[in-house]
Amino acid sequence: MEKVNAVGRRKAAIARVIMGEGNGTITINKRPLEVYFPSSILQYIVKQPLATLEAEGKYDIKVNLDGGGYKGQAEALRLAIARALVKVNPEDKPALRAEGFMTRDPRSVERKKPGQPKARKRFQFSKR
Repeated sequence: MEKVNAVGRRKAAIARVIMGEGNGTITINKRPLEVYFPSSILQYIVKQPLATLEAEGKYDIKVNLDGGGYKGQAEALRLAIARALVKVNPEDKPALRAEGFMTRDPRSVERKKPGQPKARKRFQFSKR
């Protein structure tokens, strides 16, 4: 199997994945997954597509992660891994879609409006 590229995005985070056959190592920005995401919850989010297809330990994954916070980065990486797995084996797509891993989450921060402190918050109203 040749290497497969995929991109995942969430909020301001962008994950670029290069996946090839191997023994299951995930390297993010030249650091192991456990070092980059010390939280076990975020590690679980990243590995969800692999666990769904019982493909843990089959692929080596190299990741370039950029932008956003740690939660957005983890979810962007989850989408990128799911897309890469579908490129490897298109029959896996329905299983990943059923779990919701193939959908790009469109929610992002609403822009700040002029004359207001935040996107929807208003300055305190004074009658007099």
